[in-house]
Amino acid sequence: MAPAESNGGGQGDRIIPTYQALAEDIKAMGIDIVFGLMSDDTAVFAVTLDALGIVFHGARHENTAIGMAEGFSIATGRLGIAIIGRGPATANGLHAATFASRTGAKVLIIYGEEMVDGGALNTLGPDYKSFNANGVLSAAGLKTFVPTSAETARPMLADAAAAAMRGRAVTLNLPVNVQHANLQTNGQMPPVLEPTSIPAATPKAKAIETAAALLRNARKPLIVGGYGAFRAGAGEALEKLAERIGGLLVTSAKGKDMFRDSPYNMGIIGSFSHSAARRYAEQADCVIVFGAGLNFFTSSFGESMPDVPLIQVDANRAHIGRWLDADVAVVGDARIAAENLLEAIPDRPIADKPFHSEAVRQDLAAFDIANDFQPANTTRTIDPRSLALELDRMLPKDRNMVYDAGNFLGVVPYISVPGPGHFKMTNDFASIGLGFGAALGFAKARPDTPTILVIGDGGFMMTMGELETVVREDLPLVIVVMNDCAYGAELHFLRMRQLPVAKSVFPDVDFAPIAAGFGFDAHTIRSLDALRELAPLLAAPDGPIFLDCKINADVAAPFMSEVAAFEARHEGD
Repeated sequence: MAPAESNGGGQGDRIIPTYQALAEDIKAMGIDIVFGLMSDDTAVFAVTLDALGIVFHGARHENTAIGMAEGFSIATGRLGIAIIGRGPATANGLHAATFASRTGAKVLIIYGEEMVDGGALNTLGPDYKSFNANGVLSAAGLKTFVPTSAETARPMLADAAAAAMRGRAVTLNLPVNVQHANLQTNGQMPPVLEPTSIPAATPKAKAIETAAALLRNARKPLIVGGYGAFRAGAGEALEKLAERIGGLLVTSAKGKDMFRDSPYNMGIIGSFSHSAARRYAEQADCVIVFGAGLNFFTSSFGESMPDVPLIQVDANRAHIGRWLDADVAVVGDARIAAENLLEAIPDRPIADKPFHSEAVRQDLAAFDIANDFQPANTTRTIDPRSLALELDRMLPKDRNMVYDAGNFLGVVPYISVPGPGHFKMTNDFASIGLGFGAALGFAKARPDTPTILVIGDGGFMMTMGELETVVREDLPLVIVVMNDCAYGAELHFLRMRQLPVAKSVFPDVDFAPIAAGFGFDAHTIRSLDALRELAPLLAAPDGPIFLDCKINADVAAPFMSEVAAFEARHEGD
């Protein structure tokens, strides 16, 4: 429907289709990029956005489109918008929508929706796309907005965007007849998308004093920094606190490499920990956690945290003690809490800092994670840990690492990043197949920094069609397929229970020629020597690169044995 200007109105007072008014409002919010997948019930809206200069980046699957918006938001801190269709399109993207609702990203998903107020697409029926999207999305944990008239569409867009900017995934479900209804603007100004600034919560003085009293008496304290500490900008304050109290530093997986330049850094604690971190963590006499949820990965299913007093600092009261009991709760901003503790705790002599002795410093400085395992390379496959260490040396140091999920996540400790803002895991829904979309979003957000997607062959086969998206949208991406010819986690799950594994195993498919057909510089890697031949290519990636890395399926990630041990401890409960 073409826009129709009112006779006496001018720009401030016009009669235009609602989809055009919404598109103009999105532009007025400062949005210049959206992601999506074309559908008949959102197609006119999508091309209107594109005509206004808001670039529409299309995916080949709805899950990927939403994943792109989520990855873009995480990489930039801006609002990520995905536009997809109704009915089957909504159902297709439910996986990624649920995932996005759990990551804390600022994501607005705009869906098509069936007609309201008695409207019908086909009076003869049936409407094959009919689907209770509002009920399903609400049940999945997403806040939904559904305008029932042209007059309510613009305010609802503004409300939905504002809700998303508070760090959650929300949906705006646009009925087809509402989109195409004419709307008189009446001089209404477009919404302004303000950055949501939640005031940093100051911890209570008594909580700080209780925590400080424990730390004053601790001789071997352990400081754990999570992604929440990174987002609060607490890294420097936590390093100063470690200096003050003689503590060692570790992170959760999502806080990876936050303390990479500190001499007291031990990397990740828990399921992705190396031997030195485990050894020293066992010696701690007090643990203080900043902005980390203490889930089963961080706690190694309850085994990585010593049985000592535990202080948990988090801006969200509900997060404290959610997965692991805390002895002292400090509700407040991680950076402010660390700074308050610095003021409350006097410095102590080096003799009272056994974790800061010269012997410990030298031990940590000399530690080489390559000595933590015996390489299990074969004539046709590579140990994934050895592969990861080689990639760590060969790839540019300034890089974004995005991981799909699966057994291959065991390589996470072996590839470094500049900090947590350059590291992305996509297992918040315990799923595979979402990493590709998130990596595309990162690549679009940061075109000048190489983005590397690490994905298993199972997750890759779910999303293989997005190879075309990379090339069509001209997104710089290096794809590393950890190809063990299996659903690796399920393979080891079955092996540990002495059950047949045949249904978890795949044929040895060579993906490189397929990627090359889409325009990738593609290579099949079966040895470290073959990988090293690509050193010039990987040192300065230019254009889409694809590595089909054949890895040894016998190498299980540490968390697989932790799951088995946890089940054994609780057998019969």
